[in-house]
Amino acid sequence: MHFPHAPFDDAGDYIAAYSGAIAAAFATVDQASFRKAADALEAAVTRNATIFTCGNGGSAAIANHFVCDHTKGTRTDTHLMPRVHSLVANIEINTAIANDLAYDQVFSYQLQSYAAPGDLVVAISSSGNSPNIVNALLWAKSHGVSTIAMTGFSGGKAGELADIPLYVAAHNYGVVEDVHQSLMHALAQFLRQRHMKDRSLVASRSF
Repeated sequence: MHFPHAPFDDAGDYIAAYSGAIAAAFATVDQASFRKAADALEAAVTRNATIFTCGNGGSAAIANHFVCDHTKGTRTDTHLMPRVHSLVANIEINTAIANDLAYDQVFSYQLQSYAAPGDLVVAISSSGNSPNIVNALLWAKSHGVSTIAMTGFSGGKAGELADIPLYVAAHNYGVVEDVHQSLMHALAQFLRQRHMKDRSLVASRSF
């Protein structure tokens, strides 16, 4: 799905078409893959594994937001105690690795120090071809670390490498990132409501 198909002169028309593009893109997300991603996250939290997130640009923002919603959000009203770490959050280590080694190693290098077999990496890349994302997935694959990849466009190499691909069939960065952000929220909220101490209170709690 490509958007926009032609120039727009009216902002109202544009937002109507843009929202339609998001809805169409969201409809391409495979429910079975989403279910597998939720199960993988739940299993990682249950076994006290660490969940690592990574991404570039707008995807980096989603990776950082993931930490908030899957730590504080998922923990609220539940017994869950997620261990979530963003590989993009520390500008000092990222720039040191990029400057002294190479930018395509900023995530894999950190995983070498932080990750252990049984941990989980959630990689976010609209194109699926960012070299540092691909390298992180390759390292994880060879070291017993499970992987989820949120991708768009053609899915790219990340979509091929990940244990669980969460693919959005769209070719607009904003649309893909909007759906990825929603998937991040939906995963956190699903796990929270599933594990609330008193599930009868689900409808009365803020999510």
